[in-house]
Amino acid sequence: MSRTVSKLPPGANRILFVKNLSYNITGEDLYDLFGRYGSIRQIRIGNEQKTKGTAFVVYEDVMDAKNALEHLNGFHLQERYIVVLFHMPARQDAAAQKAEIARREEELLNLKKQHNINDDD
Repeated sequence: MSRTVSKLPPGANRILFVKNLSYNITGEDLYDLFGRYGSIRQIRIGNEQKTKGTAFVVYEDVMDAKNALEHLNGFHLQERYIVVLFHMPARQDAAAQKAEIARREEELLNLKKQHNINDDD
């Protein structure tokens, strides 16, 4: 099982964020299209001014979500080319960015020690 998990990109999860949708799209349209790639738990279509043209598609299985993303990103649907991304919650994304910065700073410090580089002049 660890082989399939290792093929998932960082941030992969069961929730897809879809944008550039036609304002006339229906839940049924999205179930028909995204349902080809696996069992769907929920679809939420944006219905406010800021969220129109977007939707969240929640799969039962992360591999189905990955498969759908690979096949449907850039798909031509109702005169639009849709954009499909893994949903990245803002809090999780910020925490991941902080962890990455801390990791890079530690790596830089280790390289400085390794090469006898001192910041003091």
